[in-house]
Amino acid sequence: MKASRISALVMAIASSLVIAACGSSSSSGGSSSTGSSKTLVGAGSTLIAPLMSQWQPAYDTASGVAVTYGAIGSGGGIEQITARTVDFGASDAPLTPAQFTAAKGVVQVPWALAATVVAYHLTGVPNQLKLTGTVLADIYLGQITMWNAPQIKALNPGVNLPATKITPVYRTDGSGDTYAFTNYLSHVSPTFKSKVGNATQVSFPVGLGGKGNSGVGGVLSTTNGSIAYIAISYVLENKFDYALIQNAAGKYPVPGVPSISAAAAALTSVPANNDVSIVDPPASASGAYPISTFTYAIVPTKSSKATTLKAFLSWAITTGQADGPKLDFAPLPAKVVTADTATIAKIG
Repeated sequence: MKASRISALVMAIASSLVIAACGSSSSSGGSSSTGSSKTLVGAGSTLIAPLMSQWQPAYDTASGVAVTYGAIGSGGGIEQITARTVDFGASDAPLTPAQFTAAKGVVQVPWALAATVVAYHLTGVPNQLKLTGTVLADIYLGQITMWNAPQIKALNPGVNLPATKITPVYRTDGSGDTYAFTNYLSHVSPTFKSKVGNATQVSFPVGLGGKGNSGVGGVLSTTNGSIAYIAISYVLENKFDYALIQNAAGKYPVPGVPSISAAAAALTSVPANNDVSIVDPPASASGAYPISTFTYAIVPTKSSKATTLKAFLSWAITTGQADGPKLDFAPLPAKVVTADTATIAKIG
């Protein structure tokens, strides 16, 4: 990632945070007794930030409602909606039971579908190296430390892999990408599950940390031999090299709308609380990218802006989906839209 691009993104996020800090779901914001308002303030997931940047002007044009958004990470989004300092939070990780309890009356709405991609910076090596989940787990456990390790060479015959140290890079803030990545690695590696586990923020035994996708991208771009997990839109926009990850069918699908949709198509049902995991889909989903993930809006069931919130969420899961594919967000499956619609109806 170019330094100028990183700086621009950081400045944009900082600007959004200044705006978001001024918002509150308890303030009037032009609201009336009907729960309508001309403003909504949200904060959270950096994964959804590129899609939100498309949604904001489009929805303002369509409805006259201004939506401001601070891309502070999923953990921050959950904290702010729990404190009711924003009208909605956004998280790439579903709420835990404890978070649901702490937030006191919220619902989660899966409103976008994307992927966490494994990017790397390795001078002289081509794009799209092949990796498996177990190899990735061993890299982040510190058990595979060199790029020319036999496990990596066996997956990439004919590629001249250098004797360069591997530097794993991870998120230091509460992150849905961390949740999706560790969820996947916990599925494929019992050792990773027991030693590191699955959460929005974990203690990796090795590597370097960065805050947000931009921070991780900055470490990746300046560190030869590094490997990192980053939201797909950031990887492709900044032209990072990225790995192809073996799925349960033994295939190496290119991450993108078709392979993300294939992972979502394997979903058989939506739980009552909308906690939907589609990492490591079954072998029957042969075209599925194995680190695909939903991202969620977290909203209070009681809000002074209920009418406006419901209208925005309903727009996002229907009309707003058209903005997704150009940013590598796949359209929501019909069964998820149906579950979302029922959930949105609970807001009052």
